[in-house]
Amino acid sequence: SDMSFEELLKMQSDVKMKVCKRVAAGKRTTKPAKAMVKQQQGKKGPLEMSAKRPVPFLRQVVPVRKKVQRDPRFDDLSGEYKPEIFMKTYSFLDSIKKQEKEMVQKQLKKCRDAEQKEKLQQLLNRMTQQEQAQKQQQKLRERELSLKRQQRELAKQGKKPFFLKKSEKRKLELAEKYAELKRSGKLESFLTKKRKRNAIKDKRRLPSQK
Repeated sequence: SDMSFEELLKMQSDVKMKVCKRVAAGKRTTKPAKAMVKQQQGKKGPLEMSAKRPVPFLRQVVPVRKKVQRDPRFDDLSGEYKPEIFMKTYSFLDSIKKQEKEMVQKQLKKCRDAEQKEKLQQLLNRMTQQEQAQKQQQKLRERELSLKRQQRELAKQGKKPFFLKKSEKRKLELAEKYAELKRSGKLESFLTKKRKRNAIKDKRRLPSQK
């Protein structure tokens, strides 16, 4: 009551200034607390999304490791494929295939059903073709091994080894095939079929006559 009006206004302004300073100091102290919470959460904490953008419907909450599949045929962990070692390791399969072929032949002789007989005949033909293809591959491998031995012998003697081109290898294969067909007496039938196939190909290449 003893204070004048000017003194009261001055005191009121001083009180307001103090309150504003306290509020500003309080806001400054709360910001580091939020930063501390973020640091404590780290990578294991929940993902904070901004409220300014809409939250996507599908989002990855927990990272999932993608399964990596490997094919043992083309993987280095399975080792290098060597036909000679493979054939020696699985040579017992040839005897099993031979027994299966004999069993199919016996079933074919006893079978009276036409449909079942046709299926057995197709199976027997497929097994025979696989056997012939395996024998042909074996011959090719033996030829390649003999050529490698010749190259090693030439290298030991100090001579320059020779390397056959693909075209030359193909010629050798055809020569051996013709010799085999001639020995078996199937050369003429093979040449006749080949002429027919070539004639059909030539006919297709000719322009159509309207």
